[in-house]
Amino acid sequence: MKPYRFAGRTAVLTGAASGIGEQLAHGLGLRGSDLVLVDRDAERLDAVAAAVRERHPGIAVSTKVVDLADRAATAALAQEVLAEHPRIGLLINNAGVALGGRFAQLTLEEFEWVMDVNFRAPVVLTHTLLPALTAEPGGHLVNVSSLYGLIGPAGQSAYSSSKFAIRGFSEVLRHELAPLGTGVTQVHPGGIRTRVAESARVGSGVSAEEVERSQQAFRSLLTYPPEKAAEEILDGVERRRTRVLIAASAKVPDVLARVLPGSYGGVLDRLTAVLAKRARA
Repeated sequence: MKPYRFAGRTAVLTGAASGIGEQLAHGLGLRGSDLVLVDRDAERLDAVAAAVRERHPGIAVSTKVVDLADRAATAALAQEVLAEHPRIGLLINNAGVALGGRFAQLTLEEFEWVMDVNFRAPVVLTHTLLPALTAEPGGHLVNVSSLYGLIGPAGQSAYSSSKFAIRGFSEVLRHELAPLGTGVTQVHPGGIRTRVAESARVGSGVSAEEVERSQQAFRSLLTYPPEKAAEEILDGVERRRTRVLIAASAKVPDVLARVLPGSYGGVLDRLTAVLAKRARA
């Protein structure tokens, strides 16, 4: 495929109010894309939209506030965007939530909440907006998976399940949409410095001691700048890359999972402990 052309096309971006999504919004604005920014945090979303408009007055920026865990609201949002934008160039399913705890420590409702936001919402948005995305050749779809869409560590049953699901969904769509001239990129970020550690939920069966211990370890590994991650994603879109792995914390486990598919867990546990110790130091 030819390189993706950003300027003069509309990009729909979920999870735009903070972290990687906020930086993607600025990067897309810099490249001349009109924006439809989606998030559940209205205050933060408005602030991001205002900042993008101020820096790039020549582009159109609209916002949509929705909780992607609400299936009916997500479906209504998708129809609204389709009616307003019958042709879009880029859809980035970036929004995501995290939930810590072993499978036995979670309720089914907690598990389903993660699947609704991380997997079902991207499916609904992609299915509804597909006619607009494929209205003309050259469109592109980005689905943000995770390091935990490459490996499945203990304590991440819901999150990892959702991210493996979006990875499989992306690989299928890549083969189906290529004949239509539409590219697909799946993104696997590692330890990106975002609000994910603070906003993550924990299973109702997880003790307070476990919560504090896991959050401290998690925060110590979140070191990669979100603005750099966003640049790598947009570079991958322009170059029509099928996979973008961000940071060594994603690339190293990916190699280990390929080389040691049945026994990478022990190696990663030891490596993670060393990295966390260094980060704290």
